[in-house]
Amino acid sequence: MSAVTLGADATPAQVLDALAPAAGLGEKVDPLPRGGDLAARLSAARYLLAPMAGVTDSAYRLMARRGGAGLAYTEMVSVAGIHFGGRGGGQKTWELVLPAEEEPDIAVQLFGSKPEQFREAASRVQERLGSKLALIDINMACPVPKVTRKGEGSALLDSPDLAAELVRACVEESSVPVTCKIRRSRTPGPEQAPDFARAMEQAGASAIAVHGRTASQLYRGKADWDCVRHVVDAVSVPVIGSGDVLSAQAASDMRARTGATAVMVARGSYGNPWLFSAARTIDAGGEPPVPTYAQRLAAFECHVRLLAATHAHLARARSLAGWYFKGMPYAAEWRNRAMACVTLEDYLGLVRELEGRLDSWSE
Repeated sequence: MSAVTLGADATPAQVLDALAPAAGLGEKVDPLPRGGDLAARLSAARYLLAPMAGVTDSAYRLMARRGGAGLAYTEMVSVAGIHFGGRGGGQKTWELVLPAEEEPDIAVQLFGSKPEQFREAASRVQERLGSKLALIDINMACPVPKVTRKGEGSALLDSPDLAAELVRACVEESSVPVTCKIRRSRTPGPEQAPDFARAMEQAGASAIAVHGRTASQLYRGKADWDCVRHVVDAVSVPVIGSGDVLSAQAASDMRARTGATAVMVARGSYGNPWLFSAARTIDAGGEPPVPTYAQRLAAFECHVRLLAATHAHLARARSLAGWYFKGMPYAAEWRNRAMACVTLEDYLGLVRELEGRLDSWSE
């Protein structure tokens, strides 16, 4: 791939137009269908980019959407941050919420434990995002102690009455669907998810996303996909499956095995924005192409330039290098080189050097 001529002030649209084709990514992004039955809309979207703290910024979401994701979620957004930021403050919180101009829509995931703060946040998010707000999701799954010790995230599994209040507060202020993300249970033992999901449905949740691990597992061990199926059987609203969706094949398999309407992809998207379209190809009985080294380098460059274009911190590109370079010859060396990069020019210089090695690498 020859060097792309893009100025330092290139917009995300210009970056995508210049580099997405070489990366094997789609030419455009369709928004989540509007109106009508949510189950049908999610079934059409099918594979969704999960909310991931410190990961799913605008650049990441744009890459996933061009890679075929039917919808992308923000990072977790604190309702307390929105509340205490006031009308004119909370800039860092709103940076997590507001989409890039090129994003057709997003799902905003909120976390907290106070109904009035959820009511306020739902109203203000809807006011700021307008037609770009596809849905509001309430995080009832995060297992991180600094969240759960405040009674937030997965701690809400032990407080279904409070969790239902949060759902009702959002539903009363929102004209878009309100959904919940939950886990199998807090600790090993009987599943809490089916009964809890029914309670959230009764409170007004339009869909339930369920991660098959317990909160005490954090992100270790194996996700229980049977739990996803049990929730599907327990509620009449759409269910979104989550957990151990680390490949396109796994994404397709989860839908087939659990009956989930859609599947949420988290770590499987690391360095792999193509996963979403590849899963659709598998669903249709096809064999998805494997991205070439040249396409992976183009995707890395596209992603780094999107970070710059959306004014994100370029230090995030160090993690991206590890993900996109995985499996390449001398990957460890290139990852180490990326750790020393600081500026956009540093990263682009690394890409140009890697491109010069492509002809000597067999795939």
